[in-house]
Amino acid sequence: MRRTALALAVALLAACGTDPEAAEPSPSPSPSAVPPVPGIEAEAVQLRTDEAIGGQVQVRITATGDEGFTVTAVALDSPGFAPLPDTAVTAEYAPGRTIDLPTPYGAPVCSAAALPAAARVSVVRPDGGTEIVRVPLAAEVLGRIHEKECAVLAVAEVVDIAVTGFREDGDALTGELGLVRRTGKEAVAVTRLDRSVLIDVVADGLPLEMEGERAATPVSFTPASCDPHVLSETKQPYRFPMLVVVGDDEPVPMDLPLSQADRDLLAALVQRVCAGR
Repeated sequence: MRRTALALAVALLAACGTDPEAAEPSPSPSPSAVPPVPGIEAEAVQLRTDEAIGGQVQVRITATGDEGFTVTAVALDSPGFAPLPDTAVTAEYAPGRTIDLPTPYGAPVCSAAALPAAARVSVVRPDGGTEIVRVPLAAEVLGRIHEKECAVLAVAEVVDIAVTGFREDGDALTGELGLVRRTGKEAVAVTRLDRSVLIDVVADGLPLEMEGERAATPVSFTPASCDPHVLSETKQPYRFPMLVVVGDDEPVPMDLPLSQADRDLLAALVQRVCAGR
């Protein structure tokens, strides 16, 4: 019986082969790779207007072949962002032509990477045929957006940041910049708060550090300019950049969270002060 078992084992090894290279499976293509689409190239870019609007990029499509086409819809296809419905467009591409298509992106999915990404494009060919294609998307900007927005979400999980108690004080609005803990025990600090294009901001108590459950410091907002050109052309009049540090992590650049009611009060301040100058 022992000899029979040994012979059977030898036969099985011979049938399977003993070459270590043959025993390893051959590499297969990555399921996330997006194959090229002949005649179409795409890149994601973010213009200043996109930053001002928020939540969108431009999908820059170029017709690289000898035949034109028309794009009737576009959407971002990235594992790092929640999918959104296609955005309807009408863009006619002659060979060699490049057109930017405004394309919204969804909420960041921080458990996944933003890349590789694709543009989902509805195309009408010259013969009237239609198809939906996934075009590989050169999209370093999506990686930066994803990293930034996920860092901001991580801060928001730990602490609520808000300005409360707005009140008029001459040519200024004053209030209180406050931190209220949501979770964890890490120290939290606002180390920097910068003005917007339109409004100066002063918070004398910076860095504002929270060791316990709450921390606050007075803050004031004053119109910095009443120049008509500035007032009419400013895309982000109420964007106040700040730096927030949680524990030993790197500082996170983010914007001062303001409600629409806060923005309305700041707009009324600018209108009132500038009307009197």
